[in-house]
Amino acid sequence: MSSDTGTGTTRTQPAHRVEKDRRWWVLAVIGIAQLAVVLDATIVNIALPSAQQDLGFADDQRQWIVTAYSLAFGSLLLLGGRLGDLFGRKNTFMVGLVGFAGASVMGGLAETFGQLVAARTLQGVFGALLAPSALALLTTTFRDPADRARAFGVFGAIAGSGAAIGVLLGGVLTEYTSWRWCLYVNVVFAVVGVIGALLVVPSAARGKRPKLDLLGTVTITTGLVGIVYGFSSAERNGWANATTIVCLAAGVALVALFVFVESRVAHPLLPLRIVRDRDRGGALVAIGLVGVAMFGIFLFLTYYLSQTLGFTSLQTGLSFLPMPLSIMTAATQITPRLLPRVGPKVLIRTGGLLAAAGVALFLRTEVDSTWAGTVLPALVVTGLGMGLIISSSMNTATSGVAREDAGAAGASVNTFQQIGGSIGTALLSTVYASAVTDRLGSNGGDRVDAVLHGYHVAFACGSAALVLVALVAGGMVNRHGVRQARLAAATVPSPSPAPDDAPVAVAH
Repeated sequence: MSSDTGTGTTRTQPAHRVEKDRRWWVLAVIGIAQLAVVLDATIVNIALPSAQQDLGFADDQRQWIVTAYSLAFGSLLLLGGRLGDLFGRKNTFMVGLVGFAGASVMGGLAETFGQLVAARTLQGVFGALLAPSALALLTTTFRDPADRARAFGVFGAIAGSGAAIGVLLGGVLTEYTSWRWCLYVNVVFAVVGVIGALLVVPSAARGKRPKLDLLGTVTITTGLVGIVYGFSSAERNGWANATTIVCLAAGVALVALFVFVESRVAHPLLPLRIVRDRDRGGALVAIGLVGVAMFGIFLFLTYYLSQTLGFTSLQTGLSFLPMPLSIMTAATQITPRLLPRVGPKVLIRTGGLLAAAGVALFLRTEVDSTWAGTVLPALVVTGLGMGLIISSSMNTATSGVAREDAGAAGASVNTFQQIGGSIGTALLSTVYASAVTDRLGSNGGDRVDAVLHGYHVAFACGSAALVLVALVAGGMVNRHGVRQARLAAATVPSPSPAPDDAPVAVAH
């Protein structure tokens, strides 16, 4: 705003300009915290052999180092999102960061298998508190459509590339320090995140707190535990195993009961209006299907590089680097420019087909393939497609959400991504094992050929999941979703006092 007098001009810096500057610092803090949560799903994968040798646990126990984290994280996300809505997202954000760092130190100091599993479980618990708060802060901070597209481009790049960065960082730390530093490194993220939150994230305004939906919390938490554990059991014991069947059936029944409960309670854990919206539902389906493909790709490509091509831990980690770079390029440079013009439908469909083509390129892998000639092109194309999907889907999934529902919406995004990843890992692992067994019976016991065939079958299934992103999720999302999001953002009232986590202008 400016005021002119007869002899001179007095200028006051517009409040929105200062506010905008502050918002980008908030994004930096949120991104750092989100990176810690996302990369921890994969950073320990490369460290597992060293941890196993050091602590002396058996091969059949190894998967619990990964499963303990995903079980706690995936099943408690909705509760974490609602706690942020109730007690202030800045508060739960910082508590989640501090707890996540403490659990990481506990894991790094572990002297037994049980201690390490307990630490990974606690990481998942505090990650479930942290992740929805981070996305909710982003949702309530960026309301302008153009800035929102750029912010979600950055956030989507972090969410999409975090798993690959975890593989890279895990390889570097394991190669040059110790597997324990794959856990200690989270303290660095936490310290930076907490200091940043104290300096730039606005404090919460106290308002009326609705009661916590205890029945909804119990049903969705136990239901998601059952589903995630059931898929984990399928990976180890097969789909016909009694534990697999019971856990999956009980999990699905409890999730159905959760939906019934949420439609009738006064203060639902997940207001059904959040997921009933067609655009938001399509975006959540896209995020889940990308999780199915992405986690499977990381798992089997890691095996291919290390076991078939003989790469070291560091070489394997470095080999993934082009993929996060491609995701970042698409999410931060392409999506922010195209999303306001063409809408999410076009980007989700284009990204799905592009990523599917990229994963299909992994079918060219052979025993004597080169990384530059075979793996590199597939990583680049896949990364570009996933960058388009993830950033536009996350933006769409949180557009037009009321401030009081922002935590639940953020938790939904993380839940779909995590459950999709768990399903993808278990499903593709089971498909891979079956393909290897069948091939061994038909090729005279050639183990190398059978394993390579198993990789190809898993990659083909991952590519199919991404085609479904284009067909199903792209079909659900409205062509004019961004225009509607603009209208929603433009009509959101500015309550007084400032709402929880809303950006605060600095007066000069």
